[in-house]
Amino acid sequence: MDDAAAAAAAAASKKRRRDVPAPRDPPASREGAGGGDDASLDLISRLPDEILGTIISLLPSTKDGARTAILSSRWRHLWRSAPLNLAVDDALSSQESERIAVVSEILAAHPGPARRLCISSIFLGGHHHARFDGWFRSPALGGLEELEFYRGNSKRALPPSVLHFAPTLRVASIGRCNLSVIDAAPVLAFPRLKQLNLSGVAVSEPALLRLLAACTVLESLELMGIRGLSTARIVSPTLRSIGVSVGHYEELPEELVIEDAPCLERLISFGCNGPRTIRVITAPKLTVLGYPSCRFYELVFGLGTIIVKEMIPISLAVSVRTVKVLVLESIGPNLDVVVGFLRCFPCVEKLYIQSRLRKDMKNLGQYGTLDPIECLELNLKAIVLNTYEGKTPDVDFAKFFVLNAKVLELMKFGVYRNSCNQKWVANQHMRLQLDNRASRDARFDFERDYGNCRFYYKKHMHDMWIADPFDRSLCKFCRKV
Repeated sequence: MDDAAAAAAAAASKKRRRDVPAPRDPPASREGAGGGDDASLDLISRLPDEILGTIISLLPSTKDGARTAILSSRWRHLWRSAPLNLAVDDALSSQESERIAVVSEILAAHPGPARRLCISSIFLGGHHHARFDGWFRSPALGGLEELEFYRGNSKRALPPSVLHFAPTLRVASIGRCNLSVIDAAPVLAFPRLKQLNLSGVAVSEPALLRLLAACTVLESLELMGIRGLSTARIVSPTLRSIGVSVGHYEELPEELVIEDAPCLERLISFGCNGPRTIRVITAPKLTVLGYPSCRFYELVFGLGTIIVKEMIPISLAVSVRTVKVLVLESIGPNLDVVVGFLRCFPCVEKLYIQSRLRKDMKNLGQYGTLDPIECLELNLKAIVLNTYEGKTPDVDFAKFFVLNAKVLELMKFGVYRNSCNQKWVANQHMRLQLDNRASRDARFDFERDYGNCRFYYKKHMHDMWIADPFDRSLCKFCRKV
């Protein structure tokens, strides 16, 4: 390097040193520079009390919230001023008597308001019924927004003091209690309630209709194992999502009738059983239809326009064009049955199929150009085939879509087998004739299905911000197929 270049480099280095800002002293703590255990608070501790209180209220357990008091003197008072998140479960104490004592102490010590109350490990019955009534009237539970009440007694009504929460409750999950008792019918008439889960409760048809009419902003409803109700009739101007199932020990038949639901976007059946009959009369915005169980008997749309019995479409007088996401469970998988559904729902863009393999199934269906399937020609963009084993019935079924879905963008295979290595995947590529695919831009992904044999995830049941509750890619906890 010559002298001129060296001089220029030295000048540039000196300029860079001048441009580096001098380090600043850390800002003084809120409590001053006089020392103390909080002389150098962390950035979280500098947040206002209101924000810190919200953080504490969102911690997963009551113990976690109370333990924040040991962090520093800054946090010592926050738990009592934070919205109460009280979970009465085994994590609070392993003994029921201790849990009861701890809850009474917390409600006496905390001034409120409350965000969430979950009681899942104390039975509603006997002398506990009066104790619950006293807890529900506690000032600490003023402003309650979320109530979860399980392990009750299906012969007992909820304590009347539940009405104490009526002005503020937004989410309610009620299990094993009697809502058919005359005095109990208005208990759940909450004007701000947006989400309601009923599990194993006893309720009559008139009581359910009164309940839905009284919850004037309700958006999401889950009915699971309802007792004493042969027909669940839904009339609601605000409901956007309905999930329904029949438990292992519930009596069949069960019928769900969507009589008038102008805002309904999702109708999902989950669990091991569903209603014997689902009848959709008025649901003009229905976009997601999830019925993964093959055990139902009859599905009727409109006034007899589409009738499906035992997973076989038998009447296709008029198609349903609003449904964009369709979930099916198919034994075989049975290509003829699935194609019949696609003719019923010609505008489906995403198709989920839960396969239950039957070795003797023949899936050699030919695609007739004189009788095209609108869905395959114009709309079907994504397919997820779960419990894929790569056997001949699976391959023939999937190959039909590979060769005929003209606007397909993605097809996922949830591989239900021990090996899903590169050699096996390459063999599947050849057997599925991916080089001859109808959509040249389509992508095909093979991933292990770790025994997760159903698509439905209840935690997304009420997430209306997710357009497709079955799309696991939208949730960071559900990245696999």
